[in-house]
Amino acid sequence: MTVRSFVQTVLCFGLAGTAALAESAAPTKAVPALPYRVVPNFFALANGNIAEVSGVAVNSLGHIFVFQRRKPMLCEFDHDGKYLRELGDGLFDHPHGLRVDAQDNIWTTDDGNHLVLKLDKNGHVLLVLGRRGMAAEADWLFNEPTDIAFDKAGNIYVSDGYGNSRVMKFDPAGRFLKSWGGYGSKPGQFDLPHSILIDKEQRVYVADRENKRIEIFDTDGRCVKQGTEVGYPYGLCFGPDGHIWMADGGYDRIVELDENGKIIGALGEPGHAPGQFAWAHFLTFDADGRLFVADVLNWRAQVFAPTNEKPGLSSYIPTVRKFWDQKPSSGWESHHSNAPLPKKK
Repeated sequence: MTVRSFVQTVLCFGLAGTAALAESAAPTKAVPALPYRVVPNFFALANGNIAEVSGVAVNSLGHIFVFQRRKPMLCEFDHDGKYLRELGDGLFDHPHGLRVDAQDNIWTTDDGNHLVLKLDKNGHVLLVLGRRGMAAEADWLFNEPTDIAFDKAGNIYVSDGYGNSRVMKFDPAGRFLKSWGGYGSKPGQFDLPHSILIDKEQRVYVADRENKRIEIFDTDGRCVKQGTEVGYPYGLCFGPDGHIWMADGGYDRIVELDENGKIIGALGEPGHAPGQFAWAHFLTFDADGRLFVADVLNWRAQVFAPTNEKPGLSSYIPTVRKFWDQKPSSGWESHHSNAPLPKKK
């Protein structure tokens, strides 16, 4: 069955289709473990340190690009993880999404300065969308954009995620064409569109993160089908077999979805050891089938190599969202205003 079958037969409106997807894709069931092994200490950065990694991408040469929230923010490594160079020094404030297009141009989204940039392979700016430091809703501005995708005509799609909850479409020259979406949970609405992906049949997949679903549109923004309950889709990519792979940054694992929208495999669990995740963010594959994952709170990009093993069922079955809960501190700082002033000597 093809991705078209996934779109046409499973992610459908109506009670029957929605119920079937909810049952098959429920993230709290045991699923097969994906046959990958972690490759620790893969990247050799020049100064030995990597910070919060938000994005990772691979070009046609097999070079790996890592987008991180400290300098050097955009790094290029060779196929074996050797550091090659920094690109785009001074261009970024708070890196978020990273993609490489078919011509090896590098595209970045920055949710700190509200920009989408197109860079050539040497890091020179080719196209700027948005205005640095200006967050707003207009046909030329973003409010914390998250990811980029491209259709076969070269049109550009941006998930304008944190502030505007919409998708924006531009032509290859950056001219605004249209936008769609808005905040909410109804079909065609979003609660933080965090990643965007377009298949060979020109279906637009949007990771509707806080609604815990993937929505599918045509390239004119019509909501074709609506998914439900696949965990928290932070990052989306296509795997070597054409299936959708998802970084579930809420349950902190990687999942593979089959053509019917069913979770057929999972990798990882919350934690800090190699192979574990703390906010699995974006992901990609290289031509060798290796999986690269931006692991934000662990300050690393993790690498997984495929194996021929049959590992059985994954031991981790998610039940609660990790690394997310917060409450006001109850220590000295929150009470010092009520403390007596020190006596003057």
